[in-house]
Amino acid sequence: MPSGKSEILQGTLDLMVLKTLEAMGPLHGYGIARRIEQVSEELLQINQGTIYASLVRLQQRGWISAAWGASESNRKAKFYSITKAGRKQLRAEAESWEKISGVIGRVLRLAERS
Repeated sequence: MPSGKSEILQGTLDLMVLKTLEAMGPLHGYGIARRIEQVSEELLQINQGTIYASLVRLQQRGWISAAWGASESNRKAKFYSITKAGRKQLRAEAESWEKISGVIGRVLRLAERS
C-alpha cells in the first residue's frame, strides 16, 4: 500500500459505520466519518460523499434509522442509529470479515515461507 491515506476496501465502510453506531450511539454523518478517521489513527480519510452514500444504502436496507436533531454547534443535523436488523447484520459481517482476514493472513504467511 502506498504511504499516506489508505483506500477503504470495497464493502468495509458499511461495516465500519455499523460498528461505529453500535459503539457510539446516534451520530451525524460528519461525526461518524470523523470517528472512523480517529480510530484508524488518521490512516483512513472519508469524504462526505462516500459517507453519505453509505448512510443512504444502510438506511434503505433497514440497518440504520435517521432522525433530525441539533449538532454540537446547534445546527440542524440528521442523526443515524443502528437498528435491530443492523445489529444482526453487523454480527454476520464481522464474523465473515474475521474469517476472510484470517485466510488472507495465512496466505501472506505462506508467501513469506517461499
